[in-house]
Amino acid sequence: MTGSTAGKAALALVVLPLAALLPSVLRLPSMATAATARISGAPGSAASAPELVLGQSAPFSGPSAQLGQEYRLGAQAWFAEVNRRGGIHGRRIRLVSHDDRYEPELTRRNTDRLIQQDRVLALFGYVGTPTVKAVLPAVEREHIPLVAPLTGAMLLREPRRPLVFNLRASYQAELDQIVAALVRAGRHRIAVLHQNDAFGDDGLAATRRALQRHGLQPVATAGVERNSSATKTAARTLQAANPSGVVIISSYPGAAAISRDLLTLGSKAQLMTVSFVGSRALQQALPDGQSTGIGISQVVPFPWNRRIPVVAEYQRLMQRQATEPQYGFTSLEGFLAARLISEGLQRAGPNPSRKGLTQALESMGRVDLGGFPLELSPSDRQASDFVELTYLGSQTWEP
Repeated sequence: MTGSTAGKAALALVVLPLAALLPSVLRLPSMATAATARISGAPGSAASAPELVLGQSAPFSGPSAQLGQEYRLGAQAWFAEVNRRGGIHGRRIRLVSHDDRYEPELTRRNTDRLIQQDRVLALFGYVGTPTVKAVLPAVEREHIPLVAPLTGAMLLREPRRPLVFNLRASYQAELDQIVAALVRAGRHRIAVLHQNDAFGDDGLAATRRALQRHGLQPVATAGVERNSSATKTAARTLQAANPSGVVIISSYPGAAAISRDLLTLGSKAQLMTVSFVGSRALQQALPDGQSTGIGISQVVPFPWNRRIPVVAEYQRLMQRQATEPQYGFTSLEGFLAARLISEGLQRAGPNPSRKGLTQALESMGRVDLGGFPLELSPSDRQASDFVELTYLGSQTWEP
């Protein structure tokens, strides 16, 4: 296992708990009800509103719903604690979330609604590369900060986008580690399954760059549509090249399907995928035992390692939200993202504007959340470079 946070070396095998769907309180009807409130005052200012209102578009239904549900669950665990303590400068945080089913056109509509109707101070916790790409023109046009999107795409990092603040490491950093691990294991025949959209394009390009550093290139590539599990043709294309490793750049419906189809064809390749897949979602999407050994790069610490102070805090606050909380990488990322934007709101003062929040975040410098350091500056919009590799096991695991 690689990485750079306290306690990580103690666990080289990640075995994640199987879980039922998240509580219905997080499903679309309750979120839609919350979204009907209107915020008075001029756009770009929360000064006349009793609450600090943040806006999110993410998948809460459809094939990729678990990503949005879990991210929001973790974020709400922290926001609830902030509000319990009296808010930030006496003002409560409210997260308004709209469902986009991981479809860019819905994301565009939701973003217009959040900006024009819900009049949010900032956009927060968007999920996915193609969906975020679709709203970048609105972000720039409205001068509204976008904080902690769940994507490692290079289009949010190069060239630097002044209004986008990334919590997580890039897909390039994840894929560099994935490819290096395969090469160290003597698996040089590496194929790539990529989603046919901006996410897959970014991941494929990053994989090619990572392979080039080792004097390699993909032995085969194949595509899968977003939110699709139709991968039989792609599996035959990849298997025909006899790969010893397969890098998967897809959300969990496609990742689970290609895993099943390659196994059916007799593939012995080591399967590796990036953090966006959603570890629990992937394991739940496969029959018992079929996920064993799949490698997944992660951009946050191990969610069951209470020796890391911020993980212990995450677990404690998740327990406040549910009698039987389900920990996981995606909800921990949402929790850390909520910590990040709360730090920015605190520094922005009692009446933050969009410009004021942007300035507060970019001048934040180095902040240690408790074993998970973040750093932002006027020239650096990526708060963390943390990456480590984990591998799914054949049984569920809890401490």
